[in-house]
Amino acid sequence: MPRRARVFKKRVIPDPKFNNLVVSKFINAMMSKGKKSTARALVYDSFEIIEKQTKKDPIEVFELAIKNTTPLLQVKPRRVGGATYQVPVEVLPDRGLFLAVKWLLAVARSRKGKPMAVKLAGEIMDASQGQGATIKKREDTHKMAEANRAFAHYRW
Repeated sequence: MPRRARVFKKRVIPDPKFNNLVVSKFINAMMSKGKKSTARALVYDSFEIIEKQTKKDPIEVFELAIKNTTPLLQVKPRRVGGATYQVPVEVLPDRGLFLAVKWLLAVARSRKGKPMAVKLAGEIMDASQGQGATIKKREDTHKMAEANRAFAHYRW
């Protein structure tokens, strides 16, 4: 963060198909090497797979998955008197959304042996049902924050 000038948040344009800001941010996070049309096609293909398998609106399933994977607490290192403590802090909404999207994409990419649209659809469906590696990552983050609750007074 700069010391003098304010940092302004960049406005994100909703995606063209669903007119949803979260889907647009997800597409932007998935994009690599500037290939937005490829990322958009993969996300929309995975939404079609979700719709076929669950018989539900894919946006509802996706938003439930994001809600289930968004962390409420995280730990941040604070240096106090020569020792570094892992201090639990609450996660701001924008940061929580960023972490949820990042974890979903990382877990989907780490799945082996299937096309990316299928891997992404599987992880979104797992996360919406409260299971899968993304949910485990969130629970591990919460457990770490809970274990270091004694250092919460170092928060500033």
